[in-house]
Amino acid sequence: MSAFAVPRVFAPVVTPFDPALAVDTPRFIGFSRWLVEQGAGLALFGTNSEANSLSVAERRTLLDAVMDADIDGSHLLPGTGACALPDAVELTRHAVAAGCAGVLMLPPFYYKGVSDDGLFAYFAGVIQSVGSEDLRVLLYHIPQMTGVPISYALIERLIAAYPRTVIGIKDSSGDWENMAGMLERFPGFKVFPASEAWLGRALPLGAAGCISATANLQPGSIASLLAARTDEARAGWVDRVSLIRLAMQGQPMIPALKAVVGHYAEHAGWARVRAPLTTFGSRETGALLTQLNALGFSMPALGQAYA
Repeated sequence: MSAFAVPRVFAPVVTPFDPALAVDTPRFIGFSRWLVEQGAGLALFGTNSEANSLSVAERRTLLDAVMDADIDGSHLLPGTGACALPDAVELTRHAVAAGCAGVLMLPPFYYKGVSDDGLFAYFAGVIQSVGSEDLRVLLYHIPQMTGVPISYALIERLIAAYPRTVIGIKDSSGDWENMAGMLERFPGFKVFPASEAWLGRALPLGAAGCISATANLQPGSIASLLAARTDEARAGWVDRVSLIRLAMQGQPMIPALKAVVGHYAEHAGWARVRAPLTTFGSRETGALLTQLNALGFSMPALGQAYA
């Protein structure tokens, strides 16, 4: 793995499926290329990728396809967390071998009320089993989905034990005080908010960037926000990206993202999701597109070449 010289915005790439609900790999590669060309990195197998509806074998195969497509490993931050420790080890080891910049790792999320000792043993078990100095781990804090929070005490313990390996976290809690506390307590730790709408407050405190569902839709605008050199320019971009984020937040995020991508890619098959999710209805899609159009939204260059 590289030394984590990476883009500052990552998209948890939405996963297209064919009519049999198998992964549509060519379409996934095309969309991934578009995201990279817009300035984003790829948080493959994130929440909005429907990662936990994909098998270990599917994730391994899809990562291999991305690498075979000559997408640089410095742009890749695959999710490798799993309930079963051996699955997490296998996925993480594969990401290291592929040359990814790092991995994004959920805690094991089936058992609730587990101790920090148990969670430390899990993360330590993955790190020690992979046994690579090149491994870079970003923790993934999304307690509203996992039911398993990542505490400050656990972060402190992991940093102390693995300072070169455990280098950051994605905070998807939606709790500003929690994220601000991470930024204050762990200077130099790479904290990625899960919403671009928070960057106006988070960047001055040292946030590393963002890993956002809606980076699937507006990667170029978020990249421009992060590249802004003045407070005035940054504020303008924050206002712009926040409107799109807020429009999407009121929707069932994964089906809505895929419906919007499908519209601009001119391919209705993008709307397919795996059970237990259900597709976004045509009436809801029309209303959302009308709202986005009123905000001046577009997805430049996403046409047949990237459909």
